[in-house]
Amino acid sequence: MRTNRRRSRLLGLGAGVALFLAAACGGGGGGGDDTGGDEGAGPKAPAAVTITHTFEQEIDAYNGNTAENNASKNNIVLQRVLTGFWYFDDKGEVAPNTEFGTYEKTSDDPLTIEYSINPKATWSDGTPIDCDDILLFWAANSGKVGKDLFSTSGTTGVELIEVPDCAAGDKDFTFRYSEPFADWEGQGGPGAADLMPAHVVAEQGGLSEQEFIDAVKSQDDKALAKAAEFYNSGWVMEPGKLAEESLIPSSGPYKLSKWDAGQSITLTANDKYWGDPPAVKNVVIRFIVQDEQVQALQNGEVNIIEPQTNPDLLNQLESAQGVKVETGTQYLYDHLDFNFNKNNPFSDRKLREAFTKCVPRKLIVDNLIKPEQADAEPMDVRNVAPFDPRYEAVVEAAQMDAYAEPDIEGAKALLAETGNEGMEVKLGYNTPNPRRTQVVELIADSCGKAGFKVVDAGAENFFEADGDLATNRFDVALFGWAGSSLVSGWASTFTTPTACTPSGKGNNNGCYSNPEVDKLIKELNATLDSEEQARLIGEVERILWEDLVTIPLYSQPALSAWTDTLTNIKPNPSQASITWNMDEWSMS
Repeated sequence: MRTNRRRSRLLGLGAGVALFLAAACGGGGGGGDDTGGDEGAGPKAPAAVTITHTFEQEIDAYNGNTAENNASKNNIVLQRVLTGFWYFDDKGEVAPNTEFGTYEKTSDDPLTIEYSINPKATWSDGTPIDCDDILLFWAANSGKVGKDLFSTSGTTGVELIEVPDCAAGDKDFTFRYSEPFADWEGQGGPGAADLMPAHVVAEQGGLSEQEFIDAVKSQDDKALAKAAEFYNSGWVMEPGKLAEESLIPSSGPYKLSKWDAGQSITLTANDKYWGDPPAVKNVVIRFIVQDEQVQALQNGEVNIIEPQTNPDLLNQLESAQGVKVETGTQYLYDHLDFNFNKNNPFSDRKLREAFTKCVPRKLIVDNLIKPEQADAEPMDVRNVAPFDPRYEAVVEAAQMDAYAEPDIEGAKALLAETGNEGMEVKLGYNTPNPRRTQVVELIADSCGKAGFKVVDAGAENFFEADGDLATNRFDVALFGWAGSSLVSGWASTFTTPTACTPSGKGNNNGCYSNPEVDKLIKELNATLDSEEQARLIGEVERILWEDLVTIPLYSQPALSAWTDTLTNIKPNPSQASITWNMDEWSMS
């Protein structure tokens, strides 16, 4: 999951999980010349065209797999730069990427998956993609190599895999699991943006390929320390300062080519890619705040937008000329997270209960979501989307009726009981974000009647590595999680963190811990039966409501709009976002 932050091993979403150059006007690109050869002579070269997309946050890392950098702002840029064995298709479901390689389950007991990387697969610097890259994926995401040596957004699934027994140069390898794992096809294997160049990590760590392989297999923390340090922070980039090309090789149809700080990043066709070349030569991602994106589309500055919808914005788009608009549902919901850090007042359950009682969830939905989605209701659980067939059963099991409606008097009484009348609550979120600002205003008004003093603590750097969310400088956090249909995608969000630090807590931003939830999540991840999954999720949700870990608010309606001269634009309901197939985008 990624934060929107939209996130991969579930994801959070903050601005809207997560996760260059001044963009050329998409409208001025025209159709461009297609420089391909004669029919039958092989794939056509990319058309000399630039298509421009926009996102509200600026990329900050080439590696979006760490706890600090797992966010939509990175993922939407990198998923066709760094490829893998699978991706989320336009239905939000796991689909194999046969250009990268193939895989097959060969045993259920023990669960065994045989993988084969395409013999032609190479990094854009000519280095083969092979065993050392797979071992880096395993070392960085399994949690089995050193205590917190590698920063990861979550180990779910990978921690069950034995160290792959491959040798330098091998394209074939096996994942053997110690236990059954329901989402082995997605969460367990390296997918889009998951696989990083091990030869770069090894070199930066002062190791040869063989030394790196040996160190991973022997789990030699000391030998891997410098390499892990680079993996964790060496790909973090300051605005406009694109890393040297040798440090950021591509394994996909695009590579990063130019970055203008605060403006845009440009992806250019990777001429070393072994698969089908992208349809157009350049894709530019412009960094434009939410409330300016519609105007940018209307002005021809960008071709594609995915803003958080609201009634006025939707009306604007539907009346615009030359624009195609698509709405729908998606695996993305907004919520409030409490800070469980022992130094925070909300580590006290009575205060969490008091605040939960005064949050006007229905009023928020009626004012901000229903005008564009007439059947919208407050989201009553966290880990199943309202359009999922299991939703009603999970809601019933969650037993959250006590919080279905605000109880101002009950909140006031609890606040008085704890002696905290007039308590100041810093409600943090990423700005600018018009809808979330309105959410904060509605909460401040309602909870003010109960005796809380809610402070709008929105900040532009809320999702940054040193921002308030990562460093627990918040009382309550408002953001979104972007996920998928995978049942294991949200596991790290509620699993006990190794430490309440940016690298130690993964997706568990509030640092919540309950051994019973840990046990149920582990059981859920090993369960294949859909009805049993629903029962286990319901039990987890019941405990999460008892503990008042987070307050789910609403499922975000999906909204995409693009210049109507574009083709092959396919919105995606998962954390992958609309950029999942950017290499197929074209202009008529």
